[in-house]
Amino acid sequence: MCGGPAQPAAATALREAPEKNPLFRLRCELRRCMCGNNMSTPLPAIVPAARKATAAVIFLHGLGDTGHGWAEAFAGIRSSHIKYICPHAPVRPVTLNMNVAMPSWFDIIGLSPDSQEDESGIKQAAENIKALIDQEVKNGIPSNRIILGGFSQGGALSLYTALTTQQKLAGVTALSCWLPLRASFPQGPIGGANRDISILQCHGDCDPLVPLMFGSLTVEKLKTLVNPANVTFKTYEGMMHSSCQQEMMDVKQFIDKLLPPID
Repeated sequence: MCGGPAQPAAATALREAPEKNPLFRLRCELRRCMCGNNMSTPLPAIVPAARKATAAVIFLHGLGDTGHGWAEAFAGIRSSHIKYICPHAPVRPVTLNMNVAMPSWFDIIGLSPDSQEDESGIKQAAENIKALIDQEVKNGIPSNRIILGGFSQGGALSLYTALTTQQKLAGVTALSCWLPLRASFPQGPIGGANRDISILQCHGDCDPLVPLMFGSLTVEKLKTLVNPANVTFKTYEGMMHSSCQQEMMDVKQFIDKLLPPID
């Protein structure tokens, strides 16, 4: 149980006005990601490693958010050899929100399990994230020392990207999300580099926006696509569409187990 009232959507309590926080300014830097694609602007929020970076976490925020707050959250649980990269989604009209423009990795048309999906937008967003992974490999961090993760829409994109890339990843942390384009995946195990990938999926049992049912359906599907022994599903009593301290501690434990120091 996370205890106390659930936090506002997208873990606002963890991320409110991070640019005004001196600790955040010390720990995080903004850096242009020269990937040659749509991820090059705006600047991602980065929590640099305290020493030589030998591993990385790439974490994608939810709809209408930015990477800044999640960078602040990771600054509070970081390990000294890990670099944390929190990119910002491009601003685009979102059908679900009456075509209002906001940061969004892809269009969202509806919230029901059978809603139409933005297939081309999801696939393009995944290619952008794969390019971001490639850039970190060029920077000297092997892809199998990279964990991909995200919250809500960002978590959905992290799952889709990990299951479709040929880059072997260390793992995925998928928070309060779903698996997009699930019908496009096979009935049995996927081929490729990540059939044995480790996945930590977390969800609040009181989530009114992405109900727990989405998480349950997703974990059932994931266990048919990858080694089910490597899929962990954690739920948090009383948590809404948000995060909490216990969840972040579980994320840290998952990251530190998969990305131990190597020097």
